[in-house]
Amino acid sequence: MLRRRFLRATPAPLFVHHDESPQVAEYTLQRFSRRAMATHFEIDIPLGTPHASDAANDALDLIDELENQLTIYRDDSEVSRLNATAFDRPVVIEPRLFALLQHAARIGVQTQGAFDIASGTLIRAWGFHRREGRIPSAAELAAAMNAVGMRHVILNDTDLSVRFRRRGLELNLGSIGKGYALDRAGELLHSRNIHSALLHAGGSSVLALGSPPSSTRGWPVALNHPTQNQQLLGTIHLKDRALATSAATYQHFEYNGRMYGHVLDP
Repeated sequence: MLRRRFLRATPAPLFVHHDESPQVAEYTLQRFSRRAMATHFEIDIPLGTPHASDAANDALDLIDELENQLTIYRDDSEVSRLNATAFDRPVVIEPRLFALLQHAARIGVQTQGAFDIASGTLIRAWGFHRREGRIPSAAELAAAMNAVGMRHVILNDTDLSVRFRRRGLELNLGSIGKGYALDRAGELLHSRNIHSALLHAGGSSVLALGSPPSSTRGWPVALNHPTQNQQLLGTIHLKDRALATSAATYQHFEYNGRMYGHVLDP
């Protein structure tokens, strides 16, 4: 449990939870955490909330289940099976996963292709799949780009099936999976009548339910500078809202004096 005027998450690339206002009343939080999706998930719930422990642990169990479904690092996950077979034939997938792919496709359209979950081959070409960054050859890059793009993914909402137009195309949900897991965990907490909680994944994705005790503004979330560890860019308050960021603070490599980060342009 944590009792103080402010919140500070475990060290993370961009986020700490912090409130410098002396007017904020002190309150006590119960903290529940677990390692999942190659990061640290945490759920903070005000002390005294009925059934908080059971609900938080069930939410963390759900996150584990979602990791088993979404990961590309296990051959038996649903996304891995989809990547392996969707070029050969349509693959029917779980309804919530299908809705997630549809949502990601809409974001791709809204960002004019800057956001694209069908970029797995590009991530592999640059070595970020295993966090072993490298410079791909021109031939490798061209081959990877030939199998990139949600425009090559057919989503059939009649039978919830997925089909790939390009052999070798690979979906990678690393850009949206943690946020999706937080949304699902938040839904579960709401269903258990928990309406005040702060959930975060590795400090880069945050979901705020309601407000902390003695506050109506929402949960204070401060944004760390991506390269100056002790410098804050600012503090905002989230209430029934989420926020996510990405930077090359830790996932990058240097080549010939230049830094190459894991945030790729598909």
